[in-house]
Amino acid sequence: MKMQLRLGALWMVLAGCVSTPPTLGDPAPVLKDERQELVYQQVLERFTARDELYSGFDTVLFSAATLQTQAFREARVRREATFKTLTQEHVQELLTRELAEAARTHEFFLGVHVFNYRYEDFDRASSIWNMVMVTPAGEVRPVSVERMGRADMEMRAFYPYMGTFWVGYRVRFPATFPDGRPVITPGMERVVLRMASSLGKVEMRVHAR
Repeated sequence: MKMQLRLGALWMVLAGCVSTPPTLGDPAPVLKDERQELVYQQVLERFTARDELYSGFDTVLFSAATLQTQAFREARVRREATFKTLTQEHVQELLTRELAEAARTHEFFLGVHVFNYRYEDFDRASSIWNMVMVTPAGEVRPVSVERMGRADMEMRAFYPYMGTFWVGYRVRFPATFPDGRPVITPGMERVVLRMASSLGKVEMRVHAR
């Protein structure tokens, strides 16, 4: 209990003045080693952003997105290895696979809670949402949007901002523009995941590296 209170206090400090919706459901799983847990939460916070959309006094959606950078992928794999007591060989296999995926596309884990289920259609070709990644070099549309399902304890172990009624998506963007230019360059500091529709717009700005 003490550990959960300390982690909750840290999360509030890391989030700063960002307003976040209350998380419903049981607390997300945490590592027994407090130092390891705090390090992961810091990496997660660096590559995560949140936004909310309202229509008057009515909530339209809560959203959060985590950019799957090499640094975050490594932290996520090592967290999984600790939870599941994976062998070093298995960990190395996972890291190799993750880094190969990171080289092919720019990927976000997207968590959303849409209050009207009719508008929770991000993975459909006919979606009302125009989703793009915006960088100083331009903007690109996803090459794929995969619905991962409703949040469960496995998902929340890595993305604790997810609540009971949230849904997770894997959103992949191209690594280069059609003319061959890289979408994210070495000196780029931040990128934005933007979702816009007739209901409104949310923008989640995260560190690029």
